[in-house]
Amino acid sequence: MTNNVNIGEIEVSSFDSIDSLIEKEIILDTGIKPGVAIAINPEKVIAARHDFSIMQILNQATLKYPDGAGVAFVMSKKLNKKVPRIPGCELWERLMYRSAETQVPVYLLGASEEVISTTKEKLISQGVNVVGYQNGFFDHSNPESVIKAISDSGAKIVSVALGSPKQELFIFECKKFMPDVFFMGVGGTYDVFTNNVKRAPKMFRLLNLEWLYRLLSQPSRLFRQGRLVEYIGLYLKGRL
Repeated sequence: MTNNVNIGEIEVSSFDSIDSLIEKEIILDTGIKPGVAIAINPEKVIAARHDFSIMQILNQATLKYPDGAGVAFVMSKKLNKKVPRIPGCELWERLMYRSAETQVPVYLLGASEEVISTTKEKLISQGVNVVGYQNGFFDHSNPESVIKAISDSGAKIVSVALGSPKQELFIFECKKFMPDVFFMGVGGTYDVFTNNVKRAPKMFRLLNLEWLYRLLSQPSRLFRQGRLVEYIGLYLKGRL
């Protein structure tokens, strides 16, 4: 069963599992369900509160899921039931696996040439039907040629790793020309998939402390964690 919860003026959907999300919202018995998936975490909720344009971008997405532990926690409290966190990198990997079963054409975009090409080769070795790829180093002010390449590839699933909100802006521009495609913003997922970035150990993930592991590994993220403090404050004040 799917429930929508308003988190800081963003409607976020809950799902029982990653597989139930894919079956209900992406790969249907009738084929791919077009749309745009965006991972929602406390940082994005706070960014949207401070920038209305980001709020508009996020609310255009057809699928907003609880990627952050803080979002899943607040949803659990509002629904009075456990809402599982859906990590974006795990959702993407599972989606790629499921796409291979029916040979759905996939296009990959973003990251460095080394990372994206390694991602492509690894997916192909797993049976994924990768029909094209493009690194993230192109003229973002003039993306027409890249959009055309994606359209010409015949892809039905397009994953975009450009960082937020750049990847969402690109996705919605693409969607104007490819309304029957499923798009997913994936941030640094390719780096994790190719082991260029180490994900938090399982213990941290089980305790919903992946954010703490990233902070300890990258102290430069401290400023970004200030948004988490703001998010917690809003929750305690009943303003989420």
